[in-house]
Amino acid sequence: MRAMVLHRIGQPLFLEERPDPLPGPGEIGVRIEACAVCRTDLHIVDGELTPQRLPIVPGHEIVGIVETVGAGVTTPAVGTRVGIPWLGHTCGHCPYCASGRENLCDAPTFTGHTRDGGFATHVVADSAFAFPLNGFDDPVATAPLMCAGLIGWRSLRIAGEGRRIGFYGFGAAAHILVQLCCWQGRDVYAFTRNGDEAAQTLALSLGARWAGSSGSAPPEQLDAAIIFAPIGDLVPGALRSVRKGGRVVCAGIHMSDIPQFPYKILWEERQLVSVANLTRQDATEFLAIAQQADVRTTTTAYPLDGANVALADLRAGRLQGAAVLVP
Repeated sequence: MRAMVLHRIGQPLFLEERPDPLPGPGEIGVRIEACAVCRTDLHIVDGELTPQRLPIVPGHEIVGIVETVGAGVTTPAVGTRVGIPWLGHTCGHCPYCASGRENLCDAPTFTGHTRDGGFATHVVADSAFAFPLNGFDDPVATAPLMCAGLIGWRSLRIAGEGRRIGFYGFGAAAHILVQLCCWQGRDVYAFTRNGDEAAQTLALSLGARWAGSSGSAPPEQLDAAIIFAPIGDLVPGALRSVRKGGRVVCAGIHMSDIPQFPYKILWEERQLVSVANLTRQDATEFLAIAQQADVRTTTTAYPLDGANVALADLRAGRLQGAAVLVP
């Protein structure tokens, strides 16, 4: 197999030849067809989210074909196309797992963070955390659904059922969610970095009611807002944009410090909450609704050895939609 490997924080990934990994009990060996590049990968490479071991192969938005299975695995079967997400394993017995909140597990494993991920030609995964992708025939188009879609879906559910919803940061997740929201009959307000006319044009083309810079006030008060950009300075503006009783959801795994803000913009029962990881139930729900809503992703494909270029483009904001590595 070939893999792009992180050896030192803040340094480029290196292309390496390795033996194909063999699945252990309960695991599957997958030949990777595509792996999307997530901002979380960038946080790991840049050291904002410290990997728990080095070297590590990043990547957790994986689509591939099961080629081998370990002892005790009956499903997914060899030949099945599967998706492998960020959440790679949970303990199954801590209070969070026992109460249906495995996204908060006390002893989790994360793909591309605590175990090798998808910036490679092959990967080993826990069979219980790999999702059959029946009906998803385009691996490149499907890969962003494995995190941008899943975390976006969880964020949307936590944001509530209000009609007017704002997205701060119009990248991989928001360009998926705007399609779901329009399908559900909601009005989407897209906030982008200043001067990013391409992102605003994409948002409007996908059905957003309004698009403007993150420093702008929306034309109407919002029922909820989701912050995808890892910028704490956006929180006060989002709170000012939501109505009484509205909710602001911080969707990222990392965010810069939130500045001090006056209590009056939180008062009147506005809520500020965060989203952490995902559950397998999130995946089951989202993959079904994504097919019903006919979600289409906007992608830019890179070869495996172009991972550093893809990360640089993401870091610089040069992408619309999602970057996808194609081994």
